[in-house]
Amino acid sequence: MTPVRKYYGLTILWALFIFVMCTISLGHISESPIFFPGFDKMAHCGFIFVLVVLWSDGYSRQHLHAGITYKRLAVYLAIAIAYGGLIELLQWKVFTWRDGAWDDFFADTIGGCMGAFGVMVTTKALKK
Repeated sequence: MTPVRKYYGLTILWALFIFVMCTISLGHISESPIFFPGFDKMAHCGFIFVLVVLWSDGYSRQHLHAGITYKRLAVYLAIAIAYGGLIELLQWKVFTWRDGAWDDFFADTIGGCMGAFGVMVTTKALKK
């Protein structure tokens, strides 16, 4: 099994899941009372949060639990935020049944920062 599939397979599947969930047409489901105002923002935040955490975990497992450096974590965070921005651009221009919005991109950014902060705190705690 290749290292990419072994250590980052779940991360790649999660990125594909994010892409599918952010580009499908929900139809009238989005008007359901289950979806409260702000649910979309919470979903964007959670999606990117989990992406950063899974990516960092894959790196840590690949390098025998050595932990992740802040520099590498910053790169992962930047790529995850760019991925969220790409999805917003695609929603705006390609998948016209969805709305690309700045507040969704902001939620992606907050989720990524929360994930990076969680990884930093956990890494620091495990070293002590």
